[in-house]
Amino acid sequence: MSTQKTVRDEYGEVHESEALRIPEDKAEQLVDALNSDLAATYVLYHQVKKHHWIVEGAEFHDIHEYLGEVAADLEEGADIIAERAQALGGVPLSGGANYEEVAPVSPEGKDAYDIRTSLEHDLEIFGDVTEQLREHIRLANELGDYNTEEELRGVLADVEEHGHHIEHYLEDDTLVEAAE
Repeated sequence: MSTQKTVRDEYGEVHESEALRIPEDKAEQLVDALNSDLAATYVLYHQVKKHHWIVEGAEFHDIHEYLGEVAADLEEGADIIAERAQALGGVPLSGGANYEEVAPVSPEGKDAYDIRTSLEHDLEIFGDVTEQLREHIRLANELGDYNTEEELRGVLADVEEHGHHIEHYLEDDTLVEAAE
């Protein structure tokens, strides 16, 4: 355990960056939005990772591999979001319980579901995260923070692409027959 007793920066407080020159009131709005995006991304990441671990059936290998790629992309997006929150003078949110408390999305239950149900749960959160990222891209634009806008556009592109691919996995057209 650390013996350091001095808090350098408190979560929830934002200090203005001289280099970025974004006024503190605008930076606070942006950091709040980014921490909400970070929380949502990590809730989705952990759910996708769970499905990566537990997928079974005839399509196991392809879905297992794909969900591993999705999780890696989500983790990379979370890193981009967290680093931008820090650059704006904030403290990035961390910790599983904190993510679930702040996230505008809720993970599925603790149980293992069939892969179709699991992917339906993922698709629902992908849609929610997509909507929120779009809102925060607009916010960043309105506040004149074009770098945050561009960073979020990159994250959004990955989220939309994976949501679209999961939608394809859920289509009825398959070569695998359902068990009777």
